[in-house]
Amino acid sequence: MPRRTHVIVGASLAGASAAAELRKRGFEGRIVLVGDEPHPPYERPELSKKYLRGDPDVDVAVHGRSFYDEQAVELMLGTHVEHIDLAGRLVDAGDEHIGFDRLLLATGSRARRLDVPGAGLDGVATLRTIDDADAIRERALDAESVVVVGGGWIGSEVAASLRQLGVPVTLVMATRTPLETVLGPDVGDVYRAAHEAHGVRLVPAARVVAIEGTTRASGVRLEDGTKIPGDLVVVGVGAEPRTELALAAGLAVDDGVLVDERLESNVAGVFAA
Repeated sequence: MPRRTHVIVGASLAGASAAAELRKRGFEGRIVLVGDEPHPPYERPELSKKYLRGDPDVDVAVHGRSFYDEQAVELMLGTHVEHIDLAGRLVDAGDEHIGFDRLLLATGSRARRLDVPGAGLDGVATLRTIDDADAIRERALDAESVVVVGGGWIGSEVAASLRQLGVPVTLVMATRTPLETVLGPDVGDVYRAAHEAHGVRLVPAARVVAIEGTTRASGVRLEDGTKIPGDLVVVGVGAEPRTELALAAGLAVDDGVLVDERLESNVAGVFAA
């Protein structure tokens, strides 16, 4: 009987956890874990906190590198999946065509970008990956001031971390307090006071309408005409699901891949997490 193959697209926390669980539950076939980043699977929450601050003790890896060898999980890192052929049960990844019996899509989300003039300027950053965090830390330490746009988790945590690095930070948010939409105004007030006590300049109830600058960002312009200088602008305005592969393959998608209670899509043997 031929050995079965389970392909996981997305070398993420979800993807790595799924690979580990397959082995834990006795799956003895081939497991291929494909990721477009060059790094082994890691957890993202610390990217806006200890990792962004350069804490030497932080370890964001889901598993040690030896885990994948010990569990016979084939890691294909720095590899972009171009196409999924559901009829032929093939994944086109780089120069390889990988046949699968079962497929898990764990492609996650991407950081949402501001749809305003100047959003593509050098010096405008989002935080989603290790490389993003490294770039933000490096540029922030050379910046005279930083503007963070967005008062949710990413914006609030990036602002706090950069202040701990001694960087002047202005946090521009659509709400009256940080984290107001997820924790409510009372708890938001606690975070507002903490930010202010640590020297973060808060600009509440504001909307950015443009990124200032010619070839490089020099700050933001608000709806009321106010200009806030900053030679680095970090945008933290949410995330959106990466569904391009699923859509192109013909899976049912509606703001994410549609699945049943077993996480199986509308195509048998194809799952999403």
